[in-house]
Amino acid sequence: MKLAPATTTAGTRSRLPREVWVLIAANVVIAVGFGLVAPALPAFARSFDISVTAASVVISAFAVTRLLFAPAAGRLVTRMGERGVYLCGLLIVALGTGACAFATTYWHLVALRAAAGTGSAMFTVSAIALLIRLTPDGLRGRASGLWAASFLLGSVAGPALGGGLLGISVRAPFLVYAVALVAATVLVWALLRRSPSVGVLDVDAAPALPLRAALRISGYRAALVSSFANGWAVFGVRMSLLPLFVVEALRQDGVFAGTALSVFAAGNVVMLLVSGRLSDRIGRKPLLLVGLVVSGLATIWTGWADGVPEFLVATIVAGLGTGLLTPPQQAAVADVVGRARGGQVLAVSQMTVDVGAIIGPLAAGVLADRFSYGVAFTVTGGLLLVGALVWGFARETLTRTP
Repeated sequence: MKLAPATTTAGTRSRLPREVWVLIAANVVIAVGFGLVAPALPAFARSFDISVTAASVVISAFAVTRLLFAPAAGRLVTRMGERGVYLCGLLIVALGTGACAFATTYWHLVALRAAAGTGSAMFTVSAIALLIRLTPDGLRGRASGLWAASFLLGSVAGPALGGGLLGISVRAPFLVYAVALVAATVLVWALLRRSPSVGVLDVDAAPALPLRAALRISGYRAALVSSFANGWAVFGVRMSLLPLFVVEALRQDGVFAGTALSVFAAGNVVMLLVSGRLSDRIGRKPLLLVGLVVSGLATIWTGWADGVPEFLVATIVAGLGTGLLTPPQQAAVADVVGRARGGQVLAVSQMTVDVGAIIGPLAAGVLADRFSYGVAFTVTGGLLLVGALVWGFARETLTRTP
């Protein structure tokens, strides 16, 4: 299958459309809200007098239903259009999250979080599809960098705000997040409902890109491998295992664990914006190769760091490497989809990240218990290096027209 060309001539638009900025702004609101709920959810679950394991089921329920519903969300995007699925997904998460504040039993809370997970799958897949189809070909890397940076900034700001709301009530973050999501839904609907670009997307006859056709493209297969490894490393191991490593191996308190995550995020966001622009100029593959190698080696280094200064340096380098690979990885998938309707293709790509984020903490936890933290981080870094190896044999997805 021939890839849709990503034009890089002087005629390419140098500015992102207004609609893309609307999606990025909504993404910040969504990420802030997600961060609001994150610190409140375990405490709220424990208020029903349950075990720690049962409390973790509440967190997993959202991720599992999001993963299981992703293929259906992809089909909905292909058949119904991006905008409608996006808005419906946001409202489902808003209703499910708001209802959590009124949960009276443990299983009521689990069911509501699971329902919210289906909405999350809908708006995640459709939002990326919208972003791809609204962004000019030569600016996909820049848009991907801004998209990732907006979510990261919101995720960092959310927990700080959520901690203050916990002082009011353990249920307050859920209500605030629900209101924020409704506001984001209304904002996106109002700003995009008369957009000629989005209107065309809803009614056009663009051909659908079958998943089997995408799987024939080496760049897409490589993106799936690196997405899985990155989901395992960042969303799984680094968020779950690193705080324990700081307390148990480095003998630091929980406050320093938060500092370490902030250091990683700082290195990440600095590189995200640079990497996005660079990938539009020199291609996706070179940045992915360097980013995966740097992130993989720095992750291994982190697990064997001897002392706080060395640990912080390794964490910064890992953040820079992750920021370097994230925008071109998403842009590579966007290159494959092009102007086609690729809901299932995008859903599978998102699923690989979620699978890595779910399996990563469990597998790394077992490795840390049976062997050591160093072994757990080494295996995680090794997966990133495997991703680099696969990309070494893949073809560049960014094509330039004369």
